[in-house]
Amino acid sequence: MSGLSPKYRPKRNRIARRLHRAAIVLVLCPLAGCGEATPDASTPDASAPGAPAAQVESALLPTFVIRGEPTPRTSLADRMEALGVPGVSVAVLVDGEIAWAHGYGFADLESRRPVTTNTLFQAASISKPVAALAALQLVQEGRVALDADVNDYLTSWRVPASEFTAETPVTLRGLLTHRAGLSVSGFPGYGPGEAVPDAPGVLDGRGNTDPVRVVTPPGERRYSGGGYTVMQQLVADVRGMPFPDVMRRRVLDPIGMVRSTYEQPIPPDRQDDIATGHRPDGTPVPGGWNTYPEQAAAGLWTTPSELALYAAEVQRTWRGESTRVLDEAVTKEMLTPDADDWGLGPGISGDGERFRHGGSNQGFRSTFTAYIDGDDGVFVMTNSDAGSPLANEIALTVAEAYGWSGPRAMERVPVELSAESRRRYAGTYAAAEGGTEFEVALEGRGLVLSWQENSVVLWPMSDSTFFDVEDGRAVRFAGEGDEVELVLGSLRAGRVRGR
Repeated sequence: MSGLSPKYRPKRNRIARRLHRAAIVLVLCPLAGCGEATPDASTPDASAPGAPAAQVESALLPTFVIRGEPTPRTSLADRMEALGVPGVSVAVLVDGEIAWAHGYGFADLESRRPVTTNTLFQAASISKPVAALAALQLVQEGRVALDADVNDYLTSWRVPASEFTAETPVTLRGLLTHRAGLSVSGFPGYGPGEAVPDAPGVLDGRGNTDPVRVVTPPGERRYSGGGYTVMQQLVADVRGMPFPDVMRRRVLDPIGMVRSTYEQPIPPDRQDDIATGHRPDGTPVPGGWNTYPEQAAAGLWTTPSELALYAAEVQRTWRGESTRVLDEAVTKEMLTPDADDWGLGPGISGDGERFRHGGSNQGFRSTFTAYIDGDDGVFVMTNSDAGSPLANEIALTVAEAYGWSGPRAMERVPVELSAESRRRYAGTYAAAEGGTEFEVALEGRGLVLSWQENSVVLWPMSDSTFFDVEDGRAVRFAGEGDEVELVLGSLRAGRVRGR
C-alpha cells in the first residue's frame, strides 16, 4: 500500500505466479479485438487515454482507502496476476445503452483461450434477482399472491410444517427477501460423475446439502439459497413447465438475453464460448465447472453485456417505459427495500439509489450494480475463486470514472491510541470452534494479529475496534481483562488466561 512501510503493503499471492504474465498482457490488448463483440459492445474511444475503460486497465481503485494515506492504484494486468484471476469480462451501461464491454485474460488458462464479450460465465447468486422476475410475473398475473402461503401453489413438493409455521406461513415475499426462515444458505454444485438430484431432491436433502426446512420464524432475515429453490419449484409448478423453459420464454428472450440460459447442466451445444472456473492457484475446477440443479439460486449462465440488458429492462419498467416482463407497479415494489436494504430479488444500496447483487460459485465470482432512477450500471464477471476483490475494484473504478454517486470504496479513519491502551489486548486467543489460536502483540501505531502462518497489521479506529491495513476488515475486542474476546466477522475467540 503506497505510503506504508513494506510490511504493511498487500502481500502478493505467491501461487498466482503460475500465471504467465507475459501471456496475460498479450491478451489484455484493448480487447474489443478478442472475438466477436456483443452488439453495442464498445464505443470507438472506449480505450482512449483517460477514457473509463483505460482507467480500468491502468488505474484500478482499491476496495478500501485509509484517510490521510495515498490511494494506491494498480493496473488490471498486475491485479489479475497478483490475485491469480485468469479472466474477467466487463460491461458498462450508460444512458440505457451498453457504452462499452471488454474481455480480459483467459476463458481457459490451460488452452489460453481468450475471454470475449460473448464468453458465458456462471452468474452464481446473480441468478436470483433475474429469476425473481419470473415469480413476480405470476404475481402480476394474479396467479400467485406475494403474502399467501406458498403451499397454496406448490404441487410437486411442499414446505414441511414446523413449529415456526403454525401462525406465520412461508410466503413468496419471504422467499424473495430471504425472510422465509429457511435453511441452506448456498450450494456447492456437483462435479463430473456425481449424481445430480432434481429440485425436489435438493429440497429434501437427497443431494450434497441438508434438507431445506423452516428453522427460524418467517419474517426474520436469513439468507437462503434454499428459499430460492423453493421459489424455483413454485414457478415450475404454476407454469407447468421446467424452470429453464419458463425463464427462456418469459424472461430471457423478451429481454434479449439470447445467449443466457438456466439449463443445468449446460448442454454441449451451448459450450462454444464458455469460461472454465479456476481455483486461486490457477488450476481448473474439475470438469471446468460444476452443475447446479438449484437453478434459480445459482444456475444462470450469462455475460456482463446480457446482465446489462436485464438491468436496463428493470430501469425502463420502473419508469413505466416497458412491460415486456413486468409492469411499473410490480417493479416499484420489487425495488422497494425492506429494513435490511433488500428488495424482491436484488439487494438495494443503503442510500436507496441502486439495485445490486454479487455471485459466488465454484470457480466463479461476479458483481453488478445499477441505478434505480437512472440508466447506468456496471457488470463484472470473473472465472476464479479469487475474483471478488477484482470485480469490486473494477466496479468502484467505473463509478469513479463516470462520476457516479456509488459504489464507493470503504474508507477507514485511523485514530491515535496509546501503547498502554493497545497493550490490554495483547495476548493469546482461542476460537471456540476449531480451536485456532491467535496471538496479538503491539506493532508500531497499532497491533499485529498472527495465527498459524499468517499475520496482519491492525490500526485502531476507536478504543476497541481496529482494521486490517491490507483489506480493511474490522477486528473488534469485546469485554475487559481476561474476559476480552477477539471478534472478526462471525468468528469469536476468547482470551487464554495467563497468556
